[in-house]
Amino acid sequence: MAQVQLKNVVKKYGAVGVVHAINLDIAEGEFVVLVGPSGCGKSTTLRMVAGLEDISGGEVIIGDRVVNDLPPRERNLAMVFQNYALYPHMTVRENLGFSLKIAKRPQAEIDRAVDEAAGILSLTPLLDRKPGALSGGQRQRVAMGRAIVRHPDVFLFDEPLSNLDAKLRTQMRVEIKKLHQRVGSTVIYVTHDQIEAMTLADRIVIMRDGHIVQVGTPLEVFENPVNTFVATFIGSPPMNLLEGVIRAGQVVLADGTAIPQPPGLNVAEGRKVQLGIRADNIMPEGHALPPTAHMAFVEMPVILTEPLGTETLLYATLSGTEMQAKMLNPRPVSAGERMRFGIALDKCHLFDAETGNSLRG
Repeated sequence: MAQVQLKNVVKKYGAVGVVHAINLDIAEGEFVVLVGPSGCGKSTTLRMVAGLEDISGGEVIIGDRVVNDLPPRERNLAMVFQNYALYPHMTVRENLGFSLKIAKRPQAEIDRAVDEAAGILSLTPLLDRKPGALSGGQRQRVAMGRAIVRHPDVFLFDEPLSNLDAKLRTQMRVEIKKLHQRVGSTVIYVTHDQIEAMTLADRIVIMRDGHIVQVGTPLEVFENPVNTFVATFIGSPPMNLLEGVIRAGQVVLADGTAIPQPPGLNVAEGRKVQLGIRADNIMPEGHALPPTAHMAFVEMPVILTEPLGTETLLYATLSGTEMQAKMLNPRPVSAGERMRFGIALDKCHLFDAETGNSLRG
């Protein structure tokens, strides 16, 4: 395994900038996920690391080598693609061992590596099948196995679960996490799915418009988003945002509703802000409100509900803004019913209304 460094890496297509002077250090054995909306530059960044895209500026360093001018085959990387990229006329065994065969490795070494990878990924019973006889999840495991046999310094994953249904995606997330724990290689993983990012990553790199917006552990970016983009992109459901202005230590909404500022913040009088509240931190009174010394209460009409078994997601309106709240130990709720909701203020956020940046300091 090897560390990976991106130093002021730029990608342009003609005069159009796609990736803008990004800097990132990835430690040996670290699982880093690049996440962001479509077109944010995350796949382009991965392809520059792989050598599939030329960089327009800066340096890509793998281990102790600047690899800008090295072709992909000389970087000792293995890439797993969204579409599996298996050879349909070859068996699973032949697919797994193909890269080693091309490298003219001894047959005994190829057999040993293929058997090891098949054992890790529970592919041994499938070794004599061809890809057309496999499920989507099995094909993805073969693609991962083909990467394992090479013993690369770095694994690269480009949205590998996008073609799978929801149940298989969950299963494959577990498989990928187990693989990393067992093999211990450095992993760079690209996805647009924030749930994949949160569940897999040691650190998450959140990108937008070719820039890195925030880097941190899943808990850090969830609990301390640097701006409203991160706040609404990370977390499901997304964070509620309420427009208001600071008056006498309170956030006063457009309809006159006043909610105390989150404790520890001292924002100037008259400043326009957005109050951020996650659905986990606004709940109907009497339904498992989080224990906190700093509570505020508001009354809202419920417009619809989404029962989820042990909890119900409630949609309500406050000062003309649609809010999402969670009800634990749920009961039936009718559309239009007015309910009193408690807000855990110490879990709330304030953002500048113009820049969207966090005011936590």
